[in-house]
Amino acid sequence: MPADRPESIQKIVARFQKAADPKRRYEQLLWFAKKLDPLPEEYKTAENKVPGCVSQVFVVADLVDGQVVYQADSDAQITKGLVALLIKALNGLSPDEIAALSPDFIKETQLDVSLTPSRANGFYNIFKAMQQKAQALANGSAPGALIS
Repeated sequence: MPADRPESIQKIVARFQKAADPKRRYEQLLWFAKKLDPLPEEYKTAENKVPGCVSQVFVVADLVDGQVVYQADSDAQITKGLVALLIKALNGLSPDEIAALSPDFIKETQLDVSLTPSRANGFYNIFKAMQQKAQALANGSAPGALIS
């Protein structure tokens, strides 16, 4: 595991690596899904919808004291767990830290082998959408960002 990786991501990777059984990894995802705060309906717009996902996934980002804060939702429990996991990993990082991240950590969780190909692809699409929102915040233009 890269030493320069944010601690929040290292903790999540370690947690999923402990769950050797795919069923346990799914249980962890469902636990993350249950912990996700609901996304207000007004943020469930076309601009906030993640492209390339079979499920409906919405992600919004805001910049608070130089740190990115995400909110999201999905209509599928496994996908909701994936987006909740990414929020736990990325919330509180700076836009530059998020932009510099490689999606390698997703493979290290071993979730990509447990997921259907379309869900694994969706997982990467959600990550990329979250990176793009962080980049938009860094550039001072954040369509669909939360109003703080």
